[in-house]
Amino acid sequence: MIELAPSILSADFSRLGEEVRAAGEGGGTVIHVDIMDGHFVPNLTIGPPVVKSLRRATRLPLDCHLMIEHPDEFIPVFADAGADWISVHQEVCRHLNRTLHHIKDHGCLAGVVINPATPVETLAEVLDVVDYVLVMSVNPGFGAQPFIPSTLHKMRRLAEIRSQRGLNYRIEVDGGVALETVADVVRAGAEILVAGNAVFGNGDPSKNAAALLKAATEAALQRV
Repeated sequence: MIELAPSILSADFSRLGEEVRAAGEGGGTVIHVDIMDGHFVPNLTIGPPVVKSLRRATRLPLDCHLMIEHPDEFIPVFADAGADWISVHQEVCRHLNRTLHHIKDHGCLAGVVINPATPVETLAEVLDVVDYVLVMSVNPGFGAQPFIPSTLHKMRRLAEIRSQRGLNYRIEVDGGVALETVADVVRAGAEILVAGNAVFGNGDPSKNAAALLKAATEAALQRV
């Protein structure tokens, strides 16, 4: 099943509730929330109060992507604020297995994220723990970056490993997902599509989301 996860990083924060509702009307089924601390990535975004406000504005699951150092300290806070999914970066977690179980212990789906330069093989020992794997198809920190084509092989590899090992994790992609790239990522195996600028950058978020989801669904039918 293909799902669209509109990313609020590119939304108009003065009209955030309205924008999120419009993206949902266009077919978005998960709201992606980028949490950046200015240390792990060169940008600052939002914290638990905004997540708490979003929780009141939508019934859709909130997918909180923690691009932060020391994520273990903040997992309980974001869970309490209303996060449904929480993902952490392989690159920052010293005890990744423990951190993923920490997320699950707080009632959230647990995801692991890898940057463009991080091999899929670094996840071998936690793929039986995670609910989803998020492949970054741009270097994290800013929205509206161009898609990195070399990340497609990671999605294919994750799909292969899942089949070989009989696992159930889902494959998510974040970065440069747009009408021009969505077919490639879906054919490579991505199932949860994070899109910020393509949904909120220009025009009506509802129409943009619907067009992106239509293109993704058509590409899914072409999978071999």
